[in-house]
Amino acid sequence: LALNAAGSAYVFSKVQTPIFKSSVALSAEPSRPADWGQSQAIKNLLRLYVQRMQSPIMVQQVIDKLQLDVTPQTFASQLNFSADEATLTITIEARHPIPAVAAKMAQTLAETFVSIRNQENLQIDQRDRILVSLLYNATSPDIYSPKTSINVAAGAILGALIGVLIVLVLEWLESDIVRTAEDVERHIGVTVLGAIPTIADNASEESARRRFLQRSGIAPVSAKTN
Repeated sequence: LALNAAGSAYVFSKVQTPIFKSSVALSAEPSRPADWGQSQAIKNLLRLYVQRMQSPIMVQQVIDKLQLDVTPQTFASQLNFSADEATLTITIEARHPIPAVAAKMAQTLAETFVSIRNQENLQIDQRDRILVSLLYNATSPDIYSPKTSINVAAGAILGALIGVLIVLVLEWLESDIVRTAEDVERHIGVTVLGAIPTIADNASEESARRRFLQRSGIAPVSAKTN
């Protein structure tokens, strides 16, 4: 059962369309690193930056640049963001069936946001600016799903558990079936004095008796009926 489940999981993984992922990271820095208040403000701004990068307006700009035939909602659903307040960084992960597209999605979105932030900084006093830049470019795309090895292992474990459960259930059901005198004594605590022989046992004894009489030269006597 475990092998069947593992095989099914393997086949299921192979028929799925592979999805690839690529990530890029942004860094946000205060124009005055020694300003504690400005650094604290950036921590709150990180969440705002993530919301802006998921907005239909910004997503549509990326779609237009890459000439993708998708809606902003579909594009946004293929993105995943992670904001780290300790390092003041934002990681953008893009997923797509085509590896190159996944990398371009992440890279283009990051570059678009950096460009917009640079334009906004021109309207702000230099001492109050929040500098957003690329920490690293889009990583080489790798497989996101399906995870064949994990699926196969999970299928094997699940199959083994189901097999053990079936065995336990069968043993539990069979524990209530009385087959021998010992089973009767165990269930009701009464010693069995005798047992009714089965038809098969009577037939076997009669056959053995006839063979014995034939070897001895004695004709078997048939029972008379009235």
